[in-house]
Amino acid sequence: MRSTMRLLAAILCLTGFGLVAGPAIAATCRDPGGFDAFIASVKKEAAAQGISASVISALDNVSFDQSIISRDHGQGVFHQSFAQFSGRLVNPGRLRKGQALLSQYAGLFSRIEQTYGVPGPVLVAIWGLETNFGADNGHSRTLQALATLAFDCRRTDKFQAELLDALRLVQRGDLPLSAMRGDWAGELGQTQFLPSSYLKYAVDFGGGRNLIRSVPDALASTANYLRGYGSQRGAGWEPGEPNFAFIKEWNAADVYARTIALFATKLAATN
Repeated sequence: MRSTMRLLAAILCLTGFGLVAGPAIAATCRDPGGFDAFIASVKKEAAAQGISASVISALDNVSFDQSIISRDHGQGVFHQSFAQFSGRLVNPGRLRKGQALLSQYAGLFSRIEQTYGVPGPVLVAIWGLETNFGADNGHSRTLQALATLAFDCRRTDKFQAELLDALRLVQRGDLPLSAMRGDWAGELGQTQFLPSSYLKYAVDFGGGRNLIRSVPDALASTANYLRGYGSQRGAGWEPGEPNFAFIKEWNAADVYARTIALFATKLAATN
């Protein structure tokens, strides 16, 4: 039965359900050789892309994590109604905390808005919803999470690319390997950047591009991300207003984007 399922998975990959970017990736999506063979192919690809052997060796202790796959396949939270979802997340306690942080970091938010054109309430809303203002960045081993998701046929191309970018983050010196822990889906930092976004949008706002430990870096990088997708200075962010489209670039789930907008509006009204 197990070999039959592996064969079926391989067929699905080759016929489009797991279609991927390059031959090395396509050949290893749930390869009958197993996870070790997949990691060996990733190491070969990483070396071909100029990642150093010392960084690649970080994959030596990576193993397949079935709990990651279970979580990926079982996401039901976005099927809630907007009222259910937003009512649970934009609660009085989180709103009070957000208001306090807007006041505490008023100078920082002013500098960020001057630089990137993104107002504090939007950043605080994202910060609060993603990690409860940095209180819970996640505890999953990032390389293991990304490797596991890449080995699963659903989105092999996406997550193998993210795995290689995570190795590049280590090589670039943004984060030591020991700090590479975050969400089960591979996001890192206080506002949850995938490695590709971390590489592209992280800025040094005083912490050396450390989006895990540095509040200024995490918030400024989030503003840089939104600006990079075309966020308009001074425009509204509610559904139907110009900047709502760019909030959806942060998270395409409509219920989540609308909750960010609602949270930001509530914060702005009390700021």
